Amino acid sequence: MERVYATDVKAFIGQEIKVQGFVENLRNGAAMAFIVLKDISGKVQITVEKEKLPDLVPVIDSLTPDSVITVEGVVIENEYVKMGGIELIPSSIKAESIAEALPIVRKDIPATKKKQAVERSSIDQRSDYRWIDLRTDENQLMFKVQTAFVNAMRKFVIDRDFIEIHTPKLIGAASESGSDVFEVKYFDRSAYLAQSDQFYKQMAMAAGFDRVFEIGPAFRAEKSFTNKHATEFNVFDVEFSYITSFRDVMKLEENLLTAALKEVKEKYGDEIEQLFGIPVIVPETPFPVVKLADLYRGLEEDFGYTCPDEEKGDLTTDAERLSYEWVKKHYNHEFLFVTDYAADQRAFYHMRDENGIAQGYDLIWRGTEITTGAQREHRYEVLKKQADEKGLGEDVKFYLKFFQYGCPPHGGFGLGIDRLTMLLLGLHIKESMFLFRGPNRLTP
Repeated sequence: MERVYATDVKAFIGQEIKVQGFVENLRNGAAMAFIVLKDISGKVQITVEKEKLPDLVPVIDSLTPDSVITVEGVVIENEYVKMGGIELIPSSIKAESIAEALPIVRKDIPATKKKQAVERSSIDQRSDYRWIDLRTDENQLMFKVQTAFVNAMRKFVIDRDFIEIHTPKLIGAASESGSDVFEVKYFDRSAYLAQSDQFYKQMAMAAGFDRVFEIGPAFRAEKSFTNKHATEFNVFDVEFSYITSFRDVMKLEENLLTAALKEVKEKYGDEIEQLFGIPVIVPETPFPVVKLADLYRGLEEDFGYTCPDEEKGDLTTDAERLSYEWVKKHYNHEFLFVTDYAADQRAFYHMRDENGIAQGYDLIWRGTEITTGAQREHRYEVLKKQADEKGLGEDVKFYLKFFQYGCPPHGGFGLGIDRLTMLLLGLHIKESMFLFRGPNRLTP
């Protein structure tokens, strides 16, 4: 007999089926037992009259919360059953795996007349037993949503003739600078874990691939203990040729995100609002755009925020957070493109205009940066000079070769998938990743 998922059980009323999953809830009384079986699709109630099914009593008595069971039985309608008005009357129950007492509390348990309230375990405690924590409705919905989000972005770029590439994560030189990289032993020499696929995306442009994307991991050796930083994370990266300015890159990104959020809202919007209490808002295009200096002026006028002069070439963390209030007030929008950063605050491969202004942007969503995008410098002599200015000329010799034999103008961006998930659902970065990696977290 083939397995039926809980979400499909209603289609089999009057028929005998097999379901498999975890015991989410068990009420084991003297005469009756009620089991709520949960699988990845949903839940179904299994109802047992013990007098009629005495052979099932020993296995039911052995069950514990989160045990895994296989149940065969007949699906019947029952208007008193809250889960869709159906229940399963079993002919057999098999305990596949009996769970020990759980070492964490996954959700706050409210007080009753007989029991005190139980507080949810901390993020770090739950991370120690992440595989148990991931069994909740919220966590399983989160990864369904992330799958839909990434799949929608993938479809968007493939429909526009982008080619998917897979670049190496073991590299011989740091991707962007000599700091914040993980050095690893590579036979008789040192190698580094890639901070991004940046160099190889640009190699694809020099190879004439025209439009490429990659979904893969990136590594940053930053000792950051914030709600948005991780040492290993996943990125949706895009690069494409024959652009006229970085604004072409911005246009592609805003259309990409709008299409993806539309897909997520249509598929999971109601469930997200129910479980996370946050509406999925599909943004209007074009997204608001502001120069960095103008944003600082606006934040001072509206919120009294003053940025120290020595930090005005980049966006401070406080300004980034306040920008959400500013863009809501002036544009009623959740997204904000910030442009005109100082060249010394941007990567050496960003193109600069005649005034030395970097030709790129940051995209801020709900007060958090999700992208740094730019037009890249594709002219060999200019790029070499900019690398030398940052003291990287020798380190990136292999990369500079990509531009010696012809390379079209191009640009691109990278979107942190875990950070997108975090912001969409209102979570901490530790909660939005399958397994978080940070300065103090290397297991499980």
